[in-house]
Amino acid sequence: MDLLNNFTLIGLPYAALVLFVVGSIYRYQATKYTYSSLSSQFLEGKQLFWGSMPFHWGLLVLFLGHLIAFLMPESLLAFNSHPVRLLIIEISAFMFALIVLVGILTLFIRRITNPRLQVVTNRMDLIVEILLILEVIIGIVVALNFRWGSAWFPAVITPYLNSLMILQPDISAVASLPSAIKLHIVLAFTIILLFPFTRLVHFLVVPLHYIRRPYQRVIWSWDKKQVRNPDTAWSITRPYEGVPNFLQKLVPSELAEKYMQKLKGPFRYFK
Repeated sequence: MDLLNNFTLIGLPYAALVLFVVGSIYRYQATKYTYSSLSSQFLEGKQLFWGSMPFHWGLLVLFLGHLIAFLMPESLLAFNSHPVRLLIIEISAFMFALIVLVGILTLFIRRITNPRLQVVTNRMDLIVEILLILEVIIGIVVALNFRWGSAWFPAVITPYLNSLMILQPDISAVASLPSAIKLHIVLAFTIILLFPFTRLVHFLVVPLHYIRRPYQRVIWSWDKKQVRNPDTAWSITRPYEGVPNFLQKLVPSELAEKYMQKLKGPFRYFK
């Protein structure tokens, strides 16, 4: 048991952190253009919205909650000294965990059931989503069976993480925790270890400059529903014949037809 604890609570965390830093830097230098989420929004949008929004916002709240417990344990313990505040934190964290679970399950089902997404899905996509699902489910189990995590996390987990940071690992307290909590920790470090090899790297290049950038208008000249329909055959031309939508909106139909005859060459890809 001591050997297993040493491997999972000391060896794995250090290996994960080293590989996270080195692998992320190397991937950014070697394959910079893959350093993104490789969005599949063009292939399918509605289900992506209902999966991506709850997953990202819920995960952001949970991440900040864990980060606060790590960086400010004494402040959090002082805040939790009042039972009402403790209940608010626990209930809120549990609700956001459920929101994340709904989001990641929606994204997973979307990825394995949509024919167009299956073409652009690799094994690592499925592995990391399965790990995330397990991590969230186990976190919910921990919240239900070992309550008041916002109270024991700063007292037990934070000292353990601090000991790793100063290269003096102390697992005496963590090793005695229930198996579900230790599994939750191990899965977290496993995801960190696989981080550089997945789409999760887009977390490191969040486009914050978009906040101040002017809005962009995207004008579709194709029928979005028909383009995204899995039954529509792939083609370099439009999936239906006729005048481009942007010409139909800008000029009368008769004049648009006339333009199409004169500009048949330049608009051959918009048939």
